[in-house]
Amino acid sequence: MKKYLAEMIGTMVLVLMGCGAAIFNGGCGTPAQVLMVAVAFGLAVVSMAYTIGGVSGCHINPAITLGVWLSGRMSGKDAGMYMVFQVIGAFIGSAILYAILASGVEVTGTTTGANDVGEGLQMAGLIAEIVFTAVFVLVVLGTTDAKKGAGNFAGLAIGLSLILVHIVCIPITGTSVNPARSIAPAVFQGGTALCNLWIFIVGPFVGAAIAAGIWKLVACDKD
Repeated sequence: MKKYLAEMIGTMVLVLMGCGAAIFNGGCGTPAQVLMVAVAFGLAVVSMAYTIGGVSGCHINPAITLGVWLSGRMSGKDAGMYMVFQVIGAFIGSAILYAILASGVEVTGTTTGANDVGEGLQMAGLIAEIVFTAVFVLVVLGTTDAKKGAGNFAGLAIGLSLILVHIVCIPITGTSVNPARSIAPAVFQGGTALCNLWIFIVGPFVGAAIAAGIWKLVACDKD
């Protein structure tokens, strides 16, 4: 149970800090704002990796959990429970942000940190989420591999890769690469964010499956 609670707490922190940066710092309209939000998400991952990594592995992302499960590193039961608690954590983080906003704090950025795409850009958003999630999850699988991984530097590498992904992908979708991170804000936001939520569930899961397949291929001991 402790590892499930750790995943809940970690995902809560990720949403609170990452989406909070977008909400309270003017959204992602300028290069500086894009970089600020990207760094916020990356630093949240780094901080949680070295906080709960020893308890749960710090997935804090259903796409990562799917990739780990497909790679044979965890049971289906644990994978399912991880995802449930990650979504719960995301809702807690979003609820905290919503409560702060409801208290009357004025913001100039996005109101919930929800992901969305422009009209007619659903396919572009889906492709972006698949590709960038595949890259991100591949980094996670590679750096945390028991034999070929980066050891204690894995958390730093994962956080930096998430910053990189956000810098490129924010102008396209706001960057999800994490279904839990998208589900909760979209529910609070409603509207097109909720209508387009499927992109940020399907895309990351497909990308994670691709990453798992790639890692099995390149990490195989046979030439």
